[in-house]
Amino acid sequence: MKKIRYLTLLIINLGLAAYRPLPVINTIAAGKQPQVSVDKIGTVRVVYGLNDNIFCATSGDQGQTFSSPVLVAHVADMHLGMGRGPQLSSSANFSVITAIDKAGNIHWFKLKNGSEKWQAMGVVNDLKGSAPEGMMAVGADKKDNFYAVWLDIRLGQKNQIWFSSLSAQSNKWSANRLVYKSPDMHVCECCKPGISVSGSAVAIMFRNWLNGSRDLYVARSANGGQSFTAAQKMGLGTWKLDGCPMDGGGIIISPLNIVQTVWQRKGEIYFAQGADPEVYIGKGKTCTIAGNAMHTVIAYQSNDTLKLVTIPDKKMTTIGEGNFIKLTSLANGHNFCVWEQDSHIKYRLL
Repeated sequence: MKKIRYLTLLIINLGLAAYRPLPVINTIAAGKQPQVSVDKIGTVRVVYGLNDNIFCATSGDQGQTFSSPVLVAHVADMHLGMGRGPQLSSSANFSVITAIDKAGNIHWFKLKNGSEKWQAMGVVNDLKGSAPEGMMAVGADKKDNFYAVWLDIRLGQKNQIWFSSLSAQSNKWSANRLVYKSPDMHVCECCKPGISVSGSAVAIMFRNWLNGSRDLYVARSANGGQSFTAAQKMGLGTWKLDGCPMDGGGIIISPLNIVQTVWQRKGEIYFAQGADPEVYIGKGKTCTIAGNAMHTVIAYQSNDTLKLVTIPDKKMTTIGEGNFIKLTSLANGHNFCVWEQDSHIKYRLL
Protein backbone atom coordinates (compact mmCIF):
# COMPACT_ATOMS: atom_id res chain seq x y z
CA MET A 1 0.00 0.00 0.00
CA LYS A 2 2.85 2.40 0.84
CA LYS A 3 4.40 1.74 -2.58
CA ILE A 4 1.07 2.44 -4.31
CA ARG A 5 0.60 5.71 -2.39
CA TYR A 6 4.18 6.74 -3.23
CA LEU A 7 3.66 6.06 -6.94
CA THR A 8 0.36 7.97 -6.89
CA LEU A 9 1.98 11.01 -5.28
CA LEU A 10 4.89 10.83 -7.71
CA ILE A 11 2.53 10.82 -10.69
CA ILE A 12 0.57 13.79 -9.28
CA ASN A 13 3.74 15.78 -8.63
CA LEU A 14 5.06 15.06 -12.11
CA GLY A 15 1.75 16.17 -13.55
CA LEU A 16 1.82 19.43 -11.58
CA ALA A 17 5.38 20.10 -12.71
CA ALA A 18 4.40 19.59 -16.34
CA TYR A 19 1.34 21.83 -16.05
CA ARG A 20 2.47 25.44 -16.11
CA PRO A 21 -0.56 27.71 -16.45
CA LEU A 22 -0.22 31.00 -18.28
CA PRO A 23 0.24 34.06 -16.07
CA VAL A 24 -3.01 35.68 -15.08
CA ILE A 25 -4.55 38.60 -16.94
CA ASN A 26 -4.21 41.82 -14.97
CA THR A 27 -5.94 45.20 -15.18
CA ILE A 28 -4.19 48.56 -15.02
CA ALA A 29 -7.23 50.87 -15.02
CA ALA A 30 -10.16 52.08 -17.08
CA GLY A 31 -8.95 53.47 -20.40
CA LYS A 32 -8.56 53.02 -24.14
CA GLN A 33 -5.91 52.57 -26.84
CA PRO A 34 -2.82 51.51 -24.84
CA GLN A 35 0.74 51.82 -26.11
CA VAL A 36 3.85 50.29 -24.52
CA SER A 37 7.58 51.03 -24.38
CA VAL A 38 10.64 49.63 -22.59
CA ASP A 39 13.69 51.71 -21.70
CA LYS A 40 17.33 50.61 -21.44
CA ILE A 41 17.05 49.40 -17.83
CA GLY A 42 13.91 47.36 -18.53
CA THR A 43 11.30 49.77 -17.17
CA VAL A 44 7.99 49.10 -18.89
CA ARG A 45 5.62 52.02 -19.48
CA VAL A 46 2.03 51.84 -20.65
CA VAL A 47 0.29 54.99 -21.83
CA TYR A 48 -3.42 55.22 -22.62
CA GLY A 49 -6.28 57.67 -22.88
CA LEU A 50 -9.42 58.19 -20.84
CA ASN A 51 -11.78 60.82 -22.23
CA ASP A 52 -9.44 63.81 -22.84
CA ASN A 53 -6.79 62.71 -20.33
CA ILE A 54 -3.50 60.87 -20.90
CA PHE A 55 -2.29 58.45 -18.22
CA CYS A 56 0.95 56.49 -17.81
CA ALA A 57 1.55 53.42 -15.63
CA THR A 58 5.08 52.19 -14.91
CA SER A 59 6.54 48.77 -14.07
CA GLY A 60 9.95 48.37 -12.47
CA ASP A 61 9.80 44.56 -12.44
CA GLN A 62 9.59 43.91 -16.20
CA GLY A 63 5.84 44.01 -16.52
CA GLN A 64 4.83 41.89 -13.54
CA THR A 65 3.22 44.73 -11.57
CA PHE A 66 2.46 48.38 -12.26
CA SER A 67 2.36 51.58 -10.27
CA SER A 68 -0.85 53.53 -9.98
CA PRO A 69 -1.26 55.47 -13.24
CA VAL A 70 -0.16 59.11 -13.21
CA LEU A 71 -1.92 61.86 -15.13
CA VAL A 72 0.36 63.02 -17.94
CA ALA A 73 -1.83 65.77 -19.38
CA HIS A 74 -5.29 66.90 -20.36
CA VAL A 75 -5.67 67.38 -24.13
CA ALA A 76 -9.00 68.98 -24.95
CA ASP A 77 -10.94 67.15 -27.67
CA MET A 78 -8.26 64.45 -27.99
CA HIS A 79 -8.53 61.77 -30.66
CA LEU A 80 -9.08 58.38 -28.99
CA GLY A 81 -10.19 55.13 -30.64
CA MET A 82 -9.68 52.96 -33.75
CA GLY A 83 -5.90 53.30 -33.68
CA ARG A 84 -5.99 56.92 -32.54
CA GLY A 85 -4.74 57.95 -29.12
CA PRO A 86 -1.54 58.76 -27.21
CA GLN A 87 1.68 57.35 -28.69
CA LEU A 88 4.77 56.45 -26.68
CA SER A 89 8.47 55.74 -27.18
CA SER A 90 11.40 55.45 -24.75
CA SER A 91 15.13 55.95 -25.27
CA ALA A 92 18.21 55.95 -23.05
CA ASN A 93 17.31 58.85 -20.79
CA PHE A 94 13.93 60.12 -21.92
CA SER A 95 10.44 59.02 -22.94
CA VAL A 96 8.11 60.91 -25.29
CA ILE A 97 4.32 60.86 -25.63
CA THR A 98 2.41 62.43 -28.50
CA ALA A 99 -1.35 63.01 -28.75
CA ILE A 100 -3.47 64.67 -31.44
CA ASP A 101 -6.51 66.84 -30.84
CA LYS A 102 -9.42 66.86 -33.28
CA ALA A 103 -8.35 70.23 -34.61
CA GLY A 104 -5.23 68.49 -35.96
CA ASN A 105 -2.49 69.62 -33.58
CA ILE A 106 0.11 67.08 -32.37
CA HIS A 107 0.90 67.75 -28.71
CA TRP A 108 3.99 66.20 -27.15
CA PHE A 109 5.21 65.50 -23.65
CA LYS A 110 8.64 64.54 -22.31
CA LEU A 111 9.75 62.52 -19.29
CA LYS A 112 13.23 62.06 -17.83
CA ASN A 113 13.34 58.32 -17.23
CA GLY A 114 13.30 57.48 -13.54
CA SER A 115 10.95 60.32 -12.66
CA GLU A 116 7.15 60.64 -12.89
CA LYS A 117 7.02 64.28 -13.97
CA TRP A 118 5.91 64.66 -17.57
CA GLN A 119 6.48 68.06 -19.18
CA ALA A 120 4.27 69.64 -21.84
CA MET A 121 6.64 70.62 -24.65
CA GLY A 122 4.43 72.13 -27.36
CA VAL A 123 3.49 70.68 -30.75
CA VAL A 124 5.20 68.49 -33.34
CA ASN A 125 3.52 69.64 -36.55
CA ASP A 126 4.77 73.05 -37.73
CA LEU A 127 1.52 73.87 -39.55
CA LYS A 128 -1.41 74.35 -37.20
CA GLY A 129 -4.27 71.90 -37.71
CA SER A 130 -2.50 69.79 -40.37
CA ALA A 131 -3.16 66.39 -38.73
CA PRO A 132 -6.94 66.22 -38.12
CA GLU A 133 -7.17 62.48 -38.87
CA GLY A 134 -5.32 61.75 -35.61
CA MET A 135 -3.14 58.92 -36.97
CA MET A 136 0.57 58.83 -36.07
CA ALA A 137 3.41 56.80 -34.54
CA VAL A 138 6.66 57.61 -32.71
CA GLY A 139 9.95 55.74 -32.38
CA ALA A 140 13.38 56.27 -30.85
CA ASP A 141 16.96 55.10 -31.09
CA LYS A 142 19.09 54.36 -28.02
CA LYS A 143 20.68 57.82 -27.93
CA ASP A 144 17.63 59.98 -27.14
CA ASN A 145 16.76 60.78 -30.76
CA PHE A 146 13.03 60.50 -31.49
CA TYR A 147 11.14 60.18 -34.77
CA ALA A 148 7.49 60.76 -35.70
CA VAL A 149 5.31 59.91 -38.70
CA TRP A 150 1.69 60.90 -39.28
CA LEU A 151 -1.12 61.54 -41.77
CA ASP A 152 -1.07 65.22 -42.78
CA ILE A 153 -3.41 67.23 -45.05
CA ARG A 154 -1.31 70.34 -45.68
CA LEU A 155 -1.06 69.50 -49.40
CA GLY A 156 -4.45 70.12 -50.97
CA GLN A 157 -6.35 68.91 -47.90
CA LYS A 158 -5.39 65.31 -48.78
CA ASN A 159 -3.70 62.89 -46.36
CA GLN A 160 -0.06 62.17 -47.16
CA ILE A 161 2.84 60.77 -45.08
CA TRP A 162 4.84 63.38 -43.14
CA PHE A 163 7.83 63.00 -40.84
CA SER A 164 9.83 64.88 -38.19
CA SER A 165 12.72 64.11 -35.84
CA LEU A 166 13.85 65.33 -32.43
CA SER A 167 17.56 65.28 -31.64
CA ALA A 168 18.91 64.55 -28.19
CA GLN A 169 20.23 68.11 -27.91
CA SER A 170 16.95 69.81 -28.84
CA ASN A 171 13.51 70.39 -27.38
CA LYS A 172 12.07 71.28 -30.78
CA TRP A 173 11.08 68.91 -33.55
CA SER A 174 12.69 69.39 -36.95
CA ALA A 175 10.98 71.05 -39.87
CA ASN A 176 8.26 68.67 -41.04
CA ARG A 177 9.03 66.82 -44.27
CA LEU A 178 6.97 64.96 -46.81
CA VAL A 179 7.99 61.29 -47.04
CA TYR A 180 5.35 60.07 -49.47
CA LYS A 181 2.68 61.68 -51.67
CA SER A 182 0.28 59.31 -53.37
CA PRO A 183 -0.10 59.78 -57.13
CA ASP A 184 -3.79 58.91 -56.60
CA MET A 185 -4.49 62.02 -54.50
CA HIS A 186 -4.03 60.55 -51.00
CA VAL A 187 -2.93 57.57 -48.92
CA CYS A 188 -5.42 55.47 -46.95
CA GLU A 189 -7.16 58.02 -44.76
CA CYS A 190 -7.89 56.02 -41.61
CA CYS A 191 -4.99 53.62 -41.11
CA LYS A 192 -2.30 54.37 -38.55
CA PRO A 193 1.25 54.50 -39.97
CA GLY A 194 4.03 52.66 -38.16
CA ILE A 195 7.69 53.43 -37.48
CA SER A 196 10.74 51.51 -36.25
CA VAL A 197 14.25 52.74 -35.48
CA SER A 198 17.57 50.94 -35.06
CA GLY A 199 20.69 53.09 -34.88
CA SER A 200 20.57 55.38 -37.91
CA ALA A 201 18.07 53.15 -39.71
CA VAL A 202 14.44 54.33 -39.77
CA ALA A 203 11.61 52.39 -41.41
CA ILE A 204 8.08 53.71 -41.98
CA MET A 205 5.07 51.63 -42.99
CA PHE A 206 1.71 52.98 -44.16
CA ARG A 207 -1.36 51.80 -46.00
CA ASN A 208 -1.51 53.31 -49.47
CA TRP A 209 -4.40 54.04 -51.82
CA LEU A 210 -3.46 53.27 -55.42
CA ASN A 211 -5.86 52.34 -58.21
CA GLY A 212 -8.47 51.49 -55.60
CA SER A 213 -6.14 49.16 -53.64
CA ARG A 214 -5.34 49.51 -49.93
CA ASP A 215 -1.94 47.83 -49.64
CA LEU A 216 0.95 48.37 -47.20
CA TYR A 217 4.10 50.20 -48.28
CA VAL A 218 7.48 50.69 -46.56
CA ALA A 219 9.97 53.56 -46.96
CA ARG A 220 13.44 53.28 -45.41
CA SER A 221 16.13 55.69 -44.29
CA ALA A 222 19.77 54.84 -43.54
CA ASN A 223 20.69 58.31 -42.25
CA GLY A 224 18.35 59.00 -39.35
CA GLY A 225 15.47 60.18 -41.51
CA GLN A 226 17.38 62.77 -43.54
CA SER A 227 16.27 60.98 -46.71
CA PHE A 228 14.06 57.99 -47.53
CA THR A 229 14.01 55.38 -50.27
CA ALA A 230 11.06 55.09 -52.62
CA ALA A 231 8.18 53.31 -50.89
CA GLN A 232 7.95 49.58 -51.64
CA LYS A 233 4.75 47.54 -51.58
CA MET A 234 4.50 44.69 -49.06
CA GLY A 235 3.18 41.29 -50.15
CA LEU A 236 2.30 39.68 -53.45
CA GLY A 237 -1.45 40.18 -53.42
CA THR A 238 -3.51 43.35 -53.47
CA TRP A 239 -6.67 44.50 -51.71
CA LYS A 240 -9.25 46.33 -53.80
CA LEU A 241 -11.41 48.05 -51.22
CA ASP A 242 -13.88 50.92 -51.41
CA GLY A 243 -13.42 51.94 -47.79
CA CYS A 244 -10.84 51.94 -45.03
CA PRO A 245 -9.90 48.86 -42.94
CA MET A 246 -8.70 51.00 -39.97
CA ASP A 247 -5.70 48.67 -39.66
CA GLY A 248 -2.12 49.81 -40.21
CA GLY A 249 -0.19 46.65 -39.30
CA GLY A 250 3.16 46.60 -37.53
CA ILE A 251 6.84 47.05 -38.36
CA ILE A 252 10.20 46.45 -36.63
CA ILE A 253 13.85 46.46 -37.65
CA SER A 254 15.53 43.25 -36.48
CA PRO A 255 18.98 43.11 -34.81
CA LEU A 256 20.30 42.06 -38.24
CA ASN A 257 18.90 45.31 -39.73
CA ILE A 258 16.14 43.45 -41.57
CA VAL A 259 12.72 45.07 -41.79
CA GLN A 260 9.99 42.73 -40.54
CA THR A 261 6.35 43.58 -41.15
CA VAL A 262 2.93 42.19 -40.33
CA TRP A 263 -0.33 43.35 -41.85
CA GLN A 264 -3.90 42.44 -42.71
CA ARG A 265 -5.24 41.85 -46.21
CA LYS A 266 -8.86 40.78 -46.76
CA GLY A 267 -9.20 39.62 -43.15
CA GLU A 268 -5.99 37.56 -43.23
CA ILE A 269 -2.70 38.24 -41.41
CA TYR A 270 0.61 38.07 -43.29
CA PHE A 271 4.23 38.37 -42.18
CA ALA A 272 7.19 39.40 -44.33
CA GLN A 273 10.91 39.67 -43.69
CA GLY A 274 12.90 41.93 -45.97
CA ALA A 275 12.32 40.98 -49.59
CA ASP A 276 11.29 37.39 -48.72
CA PRO A 277 7.85 36.17 -49.82
CA GLU A 278 4.97 36.85 -47.42
CA VAL A 279 3.97 34.15 -44.92
CA TYR A 280 0.32 33.50 -44.04
CA ILE A 281 -0.30 33.63 -40.27
CA GLY A 282 -4.06 33.30 -39.81
CA LYS A 283 -7.42 35.03 -40.09
CA GLY A 284 -7.60 38.24 -38.08
CA LYS A 285 -7.00 41.99 -37.83
CA THR A 286 -5.26 44.73 -35.77
CA CYS A 287 -1.90 42.95 -35.77
CA THR A 288 1.36 44.05 -34.17
CA ILE A 289 4.93 42.77 -34.08
CA ALA A 290 7.89 42.80 -31.67
CA GLY A 291 11.22 41.07 -31.33
CA ASN A 292 14.79 41.01 -30.14
CA ALA A 293 17.91 38.92 -30.75
CA MET A 294 16.12 35.82 -29.40
CA HIS A 295 12.84 35.80 -31.29
CA THR A 296 10.15 37.59 -33.30
CA VAL A 297 6.53 37.52 -32.15
CA ILE A 298 3.23 38.64 -33.66
CA ALA A 299 -0.03 39.38 -31.88
CA TYR A 300 -3.40 39.88 -33.54
CA GLN A 301 -7.13 39.80 -33.00
CA SER A 302 -9.33 36.97 -34.34
CA ASN A 303 -12.94 37.93 -33.67
CA ASP A 304 -12.68 38.84 -29.96
CA THR A 305 -9.79 36.43 -29.25
CA LEU A 306 -6.22 37.74 -29.02
CA LYS A 307 -3.45 35.44 -30.23
CA LEU A 308 0.35 35.38 -30.04
CA VAL A 309 2.42 33.67 -32.74
CA THR A 310 6.17 33.04 -32.65
CA ILE A 311 8.24 33.28 -35.82
CA PRO A 312 9.37 31.18 -37.65
CA ASP A 313 7.79 28.11 -36.01
CA LYS A 314 4.29 29.73 -35.96
CA LYS A 315 3.56 28.36 -32.49
CA MET A 316 0.31 29.95 -31.32
CA THR A 317 -0.81 30.96 -27.81
CA THR A 318 -4.17 32.45 -26.82
CA ILE A 319 -3.64 35.66 -24.84
CA GLY A 320 -7.18 36.64 -23.86
CA GLU A 321 -10.14 38.56 -25.23
CA GLY A 322 -10.34 42.17 -26.36
CA ASN A 323 -8.97 44.39 -29.10
CA PHE A 324 -6.23 46.82 -30.16
CA ILE A 325 -3.42 44.72 -28.71
CA LYS A 326 0.14 46.03 -28.42
CA LEU A 327 3.24 43.95 -27.79
CA THR A 328 6.88 44.25 -26.76
CA SER A 329 9.66 41.73 -26.17
CA LEU A 330 11.63 42.01 -22.93
CA ALA A 331 15.32 41.36 -22.34
CA ASN A 332 14.50 38.34 -20.15
CA GLY A 333 12.84 36.58 -23.09
CA HIS A 334 9.26 37.24 -22.00
CA ASN A 335 6.67 38.99 -24.12
CA PHE A 336 4.52 41.75 -22.64
CA CYS A 337 1.03 42.17 -24.10
CA VAL A 338 -1.35 45.05 -23.37
CA TRP A 339 -4.79 45.61 -24.85
CA GLU A 340 -8.22 47.15 -24.50
CA GLN A 341 -11.17 45.14 -23.15
CA ASP A 342 -14.53 46.62 -22.11
CA SER A 343 -12.92 50.08 -21.86
CA HIS A 344 -10.21 48.81 -19.48
CA ILE A 345 -6.48 48.33 -20.01
CA LYS A 346 -5.45 44.68 -19.59
CA TYR A 347 -1.98 43.14 -19.65
CA ARG A 348 -0.25 39.77 -19.53
CA LEU A 349 3.28 38.40 -19.52
CA LEU A 350 3.97 35.40 -21.72
